[in-house]
Amino acid sequence: MRTNRRSVFMKDEFFSFILASFKGISQVFLIEKVSTGLLILLAITISSYYLGIIALLSSLIGTLVAKLGGAEENIINQGLFGYNSVVTGMALVLFLKGPFAWIIALIGAAVAAFFTAALIHFMKRTEMPVLTFPYIVLTWLVLLSTYQLGNINIVSGLIPHDLQNLKINNEGIHFIDAICNGISQIVFLENKISGLLLFVAVFLADRKLGCYAVIGSITAVMFSYALGGEHNLITEGLYGYNAILTIIAVSEVFNNNNRLALLLGIIAACLTIPITAGINIFLLPYGLPALTMPFVLCSWIFLSVRKVFPNI
Repeated sequence: MRTNRRSVFMKDEFFSFILASFKGISQVFLIEKVSTGLLILLAITISSYYLGIIALLSSLIGTLVAKLGGAEENIINQGLFGYNSVVTGMALVLFLKGPFAWIIALIGAAVAAFFTAALIHFMKRTEMPVLTFPYIVLTWLVLLSTYQLGNINIVSGLIPHDLQNLKINNEGIHFIDAICNGISQIVFLENKISGLLLFVAVFLADRKLGCYAVIGSITAVMFSYALGGEHNLITEGLYGYNAILTIIAVSEVFNNNNRLALLLGIIAACLTIPITAGINIFLLPYGLPALTMPFVLCSWIFLSVRKVFPNI
């Protein structure tokens, strides 16, 4: 009898662990839904089987670390220890080269769970969400360490650049590609089909979130074009993904049911454009990508403002 009870308990624990891991993938888009996590994973896998496997393993690892560490079950089951691990694992496997890049990426996914736990603790008093800050800091540190650690190698595209030799390519914008790539770049993809599937995933999770994602992507394309952003970067979606995450965060996920939520979300999305450009230039001498730092900064700014200006 005890054996049967233990077997049922183990099955329930395993099932809960798997569900939390898929929620960890969906939380990359600030959504807590297993079906959304599955669709996001499918969109990644369509573009790259390798990246799909890394994304799944990274979420499993981040969730497992939280389980073994004794984190609160409620936080684990929301997938909040998975999403930073997912994007860290994907980023490191893309930005590092060599036969052991995937091992470093999965170790990074485990460390990301520790960083997430630390940030949750540090930010409790501020009542501010951790967002993707642990992934940003960890990824930057690992990439910078490649200049001192000879056995960890960075891809050639991320080598430091001289601002004086910066070339801007303005050969025209493909607007549909730019809109689709904006959402696909959240998970490091530049793939129209994957982008469309990701829009579907967000719409199925919540129609309002889906609308905000589309609005955020279109806003980013139009505003970055109006500001004279480099056409190639716009088409590749590199101005779009931070805007999409920001409008979702400000207008819906962390919204206080204010009527101005959508307007503030659009303003916040627009703000990510100059911030993205500024961070890109600031990091150019270090050869580092901006990642989701514009999203984190803009979201923290607007969420902090609401604590002082409750009417917005």
